Amino acid sequence: MRISPMLLCGWLAACCMQVAHAQKKPLDHSVYDSWQSISEKQISNNGRYVVYTVSPQEGDANLVIQQADGTRLVEIARGYAAKITNDNGFVICKIKPAFKDTRDARIKKKKPEEMPKDSLAIYNLSTKSLVKVALVKSFKVPEDGSGWLAYLLEKTPATAAEKPVLDSAARIAQLVRMADSLSRAADSLRNKLTQIKTTGFTAIQAKVPAGNKATGKKDDNTVEEGTTLVLKNLVSGEEKKYELVNDYLFDKKATALVVRVTKKNADSTSRALVLWQHLSNNKVDTVMKGFNDARAFALDEAATRLAFVAERDSSAKAVQKYYRLWYYTSGYDSAKLLADRFTKGVLPNWGISENADLTFSKSGNRLFLGTAPILPPKDTTLPEFERAAVDVWNYKDDALQTVQLYNLNKELKKSYLAYWDDANKQVVQLADTAFRLVKPTAEGDGAVFYAENDFGKRIAAQWQGYVLEDVYAINPVTGAKKLIVKDFKGATYPSYTGKYLLLYNDIKRSYSIYNTTTGNTYAVAADVKVPLYDEENDVPDDPNPHGVMRWMEGDKYVFIYDKYDVWKVDPEAKEKSVNITNGRKNALEYRYVNTNEDEKFLTAGQQVLFRLFDDNTKYSGLATLSLTEGVQPVTLWLQPYSFGAAMFSNVQKAKEGTVLLYTKENFTNSPNLYTRSVESDNEKQLSTTNPQQGDYSWGSASLYKWKAYTGKQTEGVLYKPENFDAKKKYPMIVYFYERNNNTLYNYLAPAPTPSRLNISFFVSRGYVVFVPDIWYTNGHPGQSAYDYIVSGTRALIKEGFIDSTKIGLQGQSWGGYQTAYLITRTNLYAAAWAGAPVVNMFSAYGGIRWESGLNRQFQYEHTQSRIGATIWDKPYLYTENSPLFHFAKVKTPLVVMANDADGAVPWYQGIECFTALRRLNKPVWMLNYNGEAHNLVERRNRKDIQVREQQFFDWLLKGEKPAPWITDGVPAVMKGRTWGL
Repeated sequence: MRISPMLLCGWLAACCMQVAHAQKKPLDHSVYDSWQSISEKQISNNGRYVVYTVSPQEGDANLVIQQADGTRLVEIARGYAAKITNDNGFVICKIKPAFKDTRDARIKKKKPEEMPKDSLAIYNLSTKSLVKVALVKSFKVPEDGSGWLAYLLEKTPATAAEKPVLDSAARIAQLVRMADSLSRAADSLRNKLTQIKTTGFTAIQAKVPAGNKATGKKDDNTVEEGTTLVLKNLVSGEEKKYELVNDYLFDKKATALVVRVTKKNADSTSRALVLWQHLSNNKVDTVMKGFNDARAFALDEAATRLAFVAERDSSAKAVQKYYRLWYYTSGYDSAKLLADRFTKGVLPNWGISENADLTFSKSGNRLFLGTAPILPPKDTTLPEFERAAVDVWNYKDDALQTVQLYNLNKELKKSYLAYWDDANKQVVQLADTAFRLVKPTAEGDGAVFYAENDFGKRIAAQWQGYVLEDVYAINPVTGAKKLIVKDFKGATYPSYTGKYLLLYNDIKRSYSIYNTTTGNTYAVAADVKVPLYDEENDVPDDPNPHGVMRWMEGDKYVFIYDKYDVWKVDPEAKEKSVNITNGRKNALEYRYVNTNEDEKFLTAGQQVLFRLFDDNTKYSGLATLSLTEGVQPVTLWLQPYSFGAAMFSNVQKAKEGTVLLYTKENFTNSPNLYTRSVESDNEKQLSTTNPQQGDYSWGSASLYKWKAYTGKQTEGVLYKPENFDAKKKYPMIVYFYERNNNTLYNYLAPAPTPSRLNISFFVSRGYVVFVPDIWYTNGHPGQSAYDYIVSGTRALIKEGFIDSTKIGLQGQSWGGYQTAYLITRTNLYAAAWAGAPVVNMFSAYGGIRWESGLNRQFQYEHTQSRIGATIWDKPYLYTENSPLFHFAKVKTPLVVMANDADGAVPWYQGIECFTALRRLNKPVWMLNYNGEAHNLVERRNRKDIQVREQQFFDWLLKGEKPAPWITDGVPAVMKGRTWGL
């Protein structure tokens, strides 16, 4: 019998496909490190070049420089932190040391200064040439200018042969230092002679810090000695060097470079300098010399003015140091003192803060600074070993001691907004301890600023989770404050100029406007007939607003979101509100994508970009909308594109032109970078990550719908193994948190997770994974979990492909609580894994979230735990929802993860869970990763928990042999000797 060539080819192709499939293998724990992701994405201003990194989970990343049409230019091994220059001419990046070298150095416990250091790469996009520079600590390029690069070198041992040749700028700086050193030495000698005459030699000896030289300890107040700064002209290639630099700053337009030069620690005559390098020529201005510390440098937008704070009067060991505000402009011989703690307008016992950022307003006419209370020095009258160590808790404190201690370093550096009034030579204080946050308008030039005052109302945050605030308008010229609304709960949105303040009232669920022209407050958007707040809110608190998209130029309109759409609202409340997107009809959500980080408002005729999300299909995409002035103040042209079964994210747009850069992914396709034009469909894929995925069994994701026990039609995501066969019976793991249907098209890389279920890993190994949505009823979070999770599980069992005797549960945090609760209500599940669960709502109610110091009461009364009452008002709800009181009913084996440094759920909740089940002779295990957080941080621990989780579920859901840690445990004497795996 003769076989036709076509039939033979078809048969061979089918055989090849079967062989290829047979060669596919399930994911294992060795795959994690090499799995790739894309980060640090950016597109050049002209839209021609794209830069991104492709990073494995562990190991060396590559920086890719590519044309937007897909042409690959170069890959820089271990490149990161890249910048494309404003003129599209260069890509500058740092280069990390090899992962192996850093790892080896850590194994050898090398000191920080002995660790491998970063390098610098300079890639010329025109000539396609690459230059590298070793031992670079940092680099900067002008934000909006071009042609210049500055980079700071690491400290290296100096030798005579390695001493750099000084250029004119460096020689000037050196000569200035030498002259100042001689002058300072002479001044010091004269002072000492005078002091000897008046107080005697012994008085001078008494002031010398004892022991500092002998111990060799570095003074905490000593400014770290700087290193070599290189200023490079990227066009000509010329370089200038500055020695002993520890800070530097370009202005936005690349006309000036400010350099902060330190003293040389080994040279007592050395003096610190602030230099202003004019980039258009070789001129260098000496702004200040002879100070102890200078910081917070700020240039105005025109690069004609410089401000900074400096301290120059105290000794190195002074207990308190007082900083002053300094100002410099071209033509000055040196910086001028503007303000200190004695200046008019500075509050009594307050001073200029060295921890605040200085900023000029857009026009440069206002200089904003920070002031702060001067704290008394610590009591050192007793030696440290005789001082009491005590925290005093007082019921009148604004915040609990735990919150105060958690925020201590931040509070010690806290400052309050003020500005320098040059006309009246005074400081105008805008914020203080009552008005902690002030919102400037018009980029600092506005006629009205706004602030909220919660003074005297902060204690209630302990159980409310929020505080009521009084909202004020502030006259920035005088600092005078006018009350707008009292006891306000909600959100405020100042217009750009400050003429209007949009207020959303949580309690009234409505918007209003404060009009500075009339001084009146009135309702706006009242004609919008759909909710402008979260209509699906299911916590015992007022719903949040969907928020504001943007104000329009000139404060002409404000654009407000509902669940799906954008509404154009007249702040004068005269015009009818207009729906400009019309997405609700098809359950299509529109959300603005800001592709310009400098954008302050929308303009007429501007083309804006939206991200689309289809609530029914979970499809996402992009759309453009053009705002055009005409007969109608704003008309609409809408063009959807790139819409489909994928998730779009990380959207960027070239500043010049219409080229977009974005990532696209779904469950089966790893996130990759794409470019396209707003005006056409010419999508171009730039990257191809994780080709090795084709060697492994993967799976699919689909939307699953069922009717919950409450009668609500609900959704979940169902993950099935590759080559799923509905006639087979599969083990299943149910994973949950709250609602996750919008993650349907997320790519889930196999990775050692912080403690969530490693979904793609288990699906690859033949498990079905189900992620159901949960909708909550206040007061009954446990019952709500049961109504949705169990109903969804049973609905899937009825489909016929789930083995009803081989179903597991896995949840972390709130999911961990729900896991612990469910096994008290049903024996449906053969195995359960609960990460950081709360099992006793009574003890948890009074506990502390150590990551913030907050008490947990608000969580039960108003937020996620959803009881909606205190333990005194409705104790029965706390009993009903606490698994601890129902553990006698448990038959499901349970593993608990409870870490002793958990900052969200007190780890004693895990202990209560374990000891109760152990007392009741229930099968229970607990994993405590020492020093770990609520979600695992250390990769080594993440890898460990993945192995144990697989072993646990494989034992109970697949019949595999249990690991030693399950059968025998790991006694403390064996810790570090065996892992029980």
